[in-house]
Amino acid sequence: QINVETEPSTTEAITRLEAGELDIFAFRISSPEIAQQVEASPNLASYSSYGSYSELTFNPSGPIFTGTGKLNPFAVPRVREAMNWLIDRAYIAQEIYGGLAIPRYHPINNISSDYTDLADVARGLELEYAYNKELANQVITEEMNSLGATMEGGVWQYAGEPVEIILLIRVEDERLDIGDYVGDQLEQIGFVTVRDYKTAAEASPIVISGNPAAGLVHVYTGGWITPTMPRDLARNFDTFYTPRGFDLPLWQAYTPAPEFDEVAERLATRDFATIEERRELMAQALEMAFEDSVRVWISDRASVTPRRAEVSYASDYYGSISGSWLWPYTLQRDGNPSTPLNIGSPSVLTASWNPLDGTNWIYDMMFIRAIGENATIIDPYTGLARPQRIEGADVIVKEGLPVRKTLDWVNLDFASQIQVPADAWVDWDAEEQRFITAGETYPEGRVALRYSKVYYEEDLYDKVVWHDGSAFSLGDVVLGMILQFDRAKEASAIYDPSKIGPFSSFMATFRGVRILSEDPLVIETWSDSWQLDAEQNVSTWWPAFTGSIGYNRAQGAWHNTTLGIMAETQELAAFSNTKAEELQVLWMSYIAGPTLDILADKLAEALNAGYIPYGPTLGLYISSGEAQDRWDKLNSWYSTRGHLWIGTGPFYLEQVSVTDKQLMLMSHTAFPDDPDKWEEFIEPAIAEVEVNGPESIERGEEAVYFIQITLNGQPYPNKDIEAVKFMVLDSQNRVRLSGEATPVSTIGSFSANNAILTTDGIWRVILDAEMTLQLPPGANTLEVAVISKRINIPSYASQPFTGPDAEIYMPIVLRE
Repeated sequence: QINVETEPSTTEAITRLEAGELDIFAFRISSPEIAQQVEASPNLASYSSYGSYSELTFNPSGPIFTGTGKLNPFAVPRVREAMNWLIDRAYIAQEIYGGLAIPRYHPINNISSDYTDLADVARGLELEYAYNKELANQVITEEMNSLGATMEGGVWQYAGEPVEIILLIRVEDERLDIGDYVGDQLEQIGFVTVRDYKTAAEASPIVISGNPAAGLVHVYTGGWITPTMPRDLARNFDTFYTPRGFDLPLWQAYTPAPEFDEVAERLATRDFATIEERRELMAQALEMAFEDSVRVWISDRASVTPRRAEVSYASDYYGSISGSWLWPYTLQRDGNPSTPLNIGSPSVLTASWNPLDGTNWIYDMMFIRAIGENATIIDPYTGLARPQRIEGADVIVKEGLPVRKTLDWVNLDFASQIQVPADAWVDWDAEEQRFITAGETYPEGRVALRYSKVYYEEDLYDKVVWHDGSAFSLGDVVLGMILQFDRAKEASAIYDPSKIGPFSSFMATFRGVRILSEDPLVIETWSDSWQLDAEQNVSTWWPAFTGSIGYNRAQGAWHNTTLGIMAETQELAAFSNTKAEELQVLWMSYIAGPTLDILADKLAEALNAGYIPYGPTLGLYISSGEAQDRWDKLNSWYSTRGHLWIGTGPFYLEQVSVTDKQLMLMSHTAFPDDPDKWEEFIEPAIAEVEVNGPESIERGEEAVYFIQITLNGQPYPNKDIEAVKFMVLDSQNRVRLSGEATPVSTIGSFSANNAILTTDGIWRVILDAEMTLQLPPGANTLEVAVISKRINIPSYASQPFTGPDAEIYMPIVLRE
């Protein structure tokens, strides 16, 4: 049993967690003081998440502002580049954020698949642009002199006046202290700072919509948020550094170097033929971003979600528990698991609940996802889709598209042409209530860029049971398909004009769908929409969380969803708030309020009639016996619990109190999965790395280093490791060598039977004779980055060693 209640006070929540009144506080806390309090308590623990980040936005207008006639040093790219050396990101992360941040150098998130893939390149640049105040001052001095400025009495002067830097500093969070820190750093190298403290509302007219040439700001303490784990950040360069990013005055002042502009646009438009070519472009863009630096990235902010120490679950690395798809599948508590678990949330029942267009508040969606279930589940550490109700999938993309695969559950192939069959469904006739085929609409034929075939579990209809006891059926899937089209059609009884835009976007790339097999269920989809990861190119058509037109907000069965369709057809209530306001009726709720009575009346009508919606099509998939059984079970459910919200997930909604803002969830005893199915995701699989090898090497001789990779003291499976990359750095932190380690497949044999002992987690770096000839004498460091398939965080380890002697040996030659 899970009891959910509203707890708006973070301070009170921590007190109640300590007292055992709460087991989880479902809110991301960014306060270092509270984080330290949680860490210090033997009764409490927490999970960290990283979704928001901070940066310095520079005004590139100038070098003379037309509005003030004053100098803007940041019009010069080298001055902006030098700011990377002037800012101590580690200090900001530890002292200002109290350890609740990770130093950030790049326009791509530290915790992302792109950073993981580019870890060797990114790490090299981070070392190159590490805090170096002397270098920053040197470069800025050179450029200020070139601009005609002079240093007088320790202060930069231009045209007889001190050079003032206007810092537009946000006051709502740690950016207040960051702004003051940056101001202090600038003053120490000779600038006068004007610190303009403003809220978001006050700053926006200046930095967002204001004219950069007016000269009202030089530097702004910016902030951004990425709400879910990203899989493709290639567009960030175009977004953050070019006029194409936003149609705003500041962005229109950006003038990236032509080479950078070209690379950024190619990445944004996916103008690359292979993954390798994309990686080369990304590596170039990372370096060029430093040289441009209209933004200097500071940190990926961390938040903590507190819990009792005996409670654990799979937390999402971006969205924490409220954004995690796996928390309800992995929730555990040491001791007596039958004791009710209490969750506090800042808000519960924030808006109306209905499966098509109900609440999208994160506080509500956390529990809606626990009640519902999807065909695939988002990995909380990589963002990749993993199978939940499907056995596997085939993905075929057009030759030339740079699509990759990571996980074994999907098969990836390429084809010169992907033809859409004539019997595939491509549209919907809302008047005749039937699907329109490709043969009808495109007699000349139709092709697509991407195809997916989804194989559902063979015993799907036997094992998956709705909370009211109804067996899952093909009718649930087909109604979801209908709703993806019907609500955007004027002939539909539930036409909603607000769905035209999303539907147009969907149809721009949709090419067709076909149910290839009904039992076992196999669904094929054709589309011109494609993603870099094969796992993200799988279209399931499962009736939950699948699109902006169909089941957008929750999981829905064909029978409980039909009640809402009946109510909206008679304009008694509406699924979307937009249509409700247009019709001057209530926004539909399946759990409470006046619309619940309306839905109950429709239930009585459907029960008496054995009603099947969209009869010309759904009548082919739903028998009269199934319909009557469904209405009977839903009627019993409503009579017992007083609401109409059902799913097939691991928990069901037992009680709702809108007045008290409370929920009670209970375990769905018919849920078919083993409790430990997703147990490995409770803790992130962060690799532990140790490097062993010679402490000194000889010129022209091979040197071998062994890398031991473990997880909780056990060997890290090689199948879960994407790559192990290495760099050799000299004493100036310059990259001298780089490459990839290789796994060591055998470590010896047993004398008893001479059997080969194979092992995971042992890798090897070989610096061959040609490599060691390139190394400088003196101090060097081998740095290793382990890239896992299970988490988007590389693990690092290093070993210092002494390079070859600087002296060159010359043999003695004697004349005979």
